[in-house]
Amino acid sequence: MTPIQNKKPSALGLDDRITGALVGAAVGDALGGPVEGRPPEQIVERHGGRITGIVGPWDGDDWRTARPIAPYHKGDGHVTDDTLMTHALVRVYGTVRDHLDAYSVADHLVPELISTPRWIPELEAEALPLQRIFLAEKWIVARLHYGHVDPREAGSGNIVNCGAAMYMAPVGLVNAAHPQAAYAEALDVAGAHQSSYGREAAGVFAAAVAAACAPDATPATVVDACLSLAKDGTRAAIEAVCEVAVRYRDFETALTPLRAAVAPFDTVGPDYRAPSLGARRPSRLHAIEELPIALGMLLVADGDYRHAVLGSVNYGRDCDSIATMSGALAGALHGEAAIPATWVKTVAEASRLDLHAPARTLTDVAREVFVQDIARRRAHEAAFTTLVGTP
Repeated sequence: MTPIQNKKPSALGLDDRITGALVGAAVGDALGGPVEGRPPEQIVERHGGRITGIVGPWDGDDWRTARPIAPYHKGDGHVTDDTLMTHALVRVYGTVRDHLDAYSVADHLVPELISTPRWIPELEAEALPLQRIFLAEKWIVARLHYGHVDPREAGSGNIVNCGAAMYMAPVGLVNAAHPQAAYAEALDVAGAHQSSYGREAAGVFAAAVAAACAPDATPATVVDACLSLAKDGTRAAIEAVCEVAVRYRDFETALTPLRAAVAPFDTVGPDYRAPSLGARRPSRLHAIEELPIALGMLLVADGDYRHAVLGSVNYGRDCDSIATMSGALAGALHGEAAIPATWVKTVAEASRLDLHAPARTLTDVAREVFVQDIARRRAHEAAFTTLVGTP
């Protein structure tokens, strides 16, 4: 890929980066929710131009009945299932206080989804998270709780989408500045949920978040880390989109070129609400759309949070997940200070969520896990030195 010149963000500590990533992801999710599934042209027509902040539901006061299969209050600062799943995974880390694997999903995440009622902003009520999440996420409950499938294989057979990738930011943050470790851990965790390029995207997104936490990180180094780890169609899609993204410096002119770049790898097709016959089936040639576009928007924006997220939102299609990803990456690069404070306040109040509590929990966990990793590494070094002898 063509070298990219980026200005370096100022030095930030672990807590700043984790807070920026998790708050940034939630705010991006809330901004994208009301226009999810719509093409850019419809978004402009509906809102009289590009979206520049938090907007109301697409169907206005008829949001309860307009789509009976999804009677959700998307808009007005409400987060969606992307954030619900992200926060649930943070709670799992808070319980385990170590690296996670597919068995952690079975032992801890599934009970989180089916046992404890929580405030669901889009339902405007307390409910089990299971009652809000999409069918592709309900899959892990059906397979693990009811089917007793080996957690490492439970993702096989699910539709291949961004469902696992969208909540993998915590894995990247626990492995901050170590993209290879984040990639490996996320692949293990996501095996309980996804297969094929959906699982691969989960690993690569976690690696991207970890790379964004490095002290000298830039959008270019984040993309480089992704390309060094991604396989098959996921790698090809990221490379194709990012080759186009570096030619643009505003999302307005980049929207159509970025869609054209990812289209050959996207199985959904041009009409997001009417997927093609081959949509979301396993393949080594294809990729989810969301991650390459999020990385592309990060490059177009040169890491600027507002620009990256608004570009993701105005892209349409699965834009809540795209904005969740670009928001997490820009937030990790620059911290919460880069996120408009009015957006943070509105989303927290509208969603009735403490957006900072998950960050505090995960920061503590990340520090504890790092101490454990050092101890494990030193024990391995001592054992290996004994095996090979002192030079």
